[in-house]
Amino acid sequence: MFVRTASARDLPAIRALLVATWHDTYDAIYGPDRVTAITEEWHSLPALEARIGAPNSEFLVADDGERIGGMAFASVADGGATVLLHQLYVLPQLQGRGIGGLLLDEIEGCFPEAGRVRLEVEEKNLKAVAFYRAQGFAEVGRTANCGGGESGIPALVYERPIVWAD
Repeated sequence: MFVRTASARDLPAIRALLVATWHDTYDAIYGPDRVTAITEEWHSLPALEARIGAPNSEFLVADDGERIGGMAFASVADGGATVLLHQLYVLPQLQGRGIGGLLLDEIEGCFPEAGRVRLEVEEKNLKAVAFYRAQGFAEVGRTANCGGGESGIPALVYERPIVWAD
């Protein structure tokens, strides 16, 4: 897999990846109907299209030339000091192969002025919690509304410093 900037032509494959990953991960937690409703809102083609070229953000895909195996979307806050990782997903059948780490490293590299990465993760998503902990993230808080707005989805807030090599 190689990591590159997402383009509009990637959006149908990204949407399919997000729908598959969300159902695989969250059906047992929220039920298939709620997951479908969330993916229809958060992962619709217009919602994804709005991220392409959004200011102060980066939208990446992991691509092997035949399929998109992962995606990540992040923006900066605090005057560029904090990278907000909004999304990082890898197809269920490709998880555990280092794709998430590649995407995370590349996202950090897109924001050279940043000193930390912050994200929200559903506490019951044990695979994601384990992944982020293995990547050096630590819990710094909680939110009742993962993803912003009034989602009603509780989540842990994790952070890790970005350590730049000299």
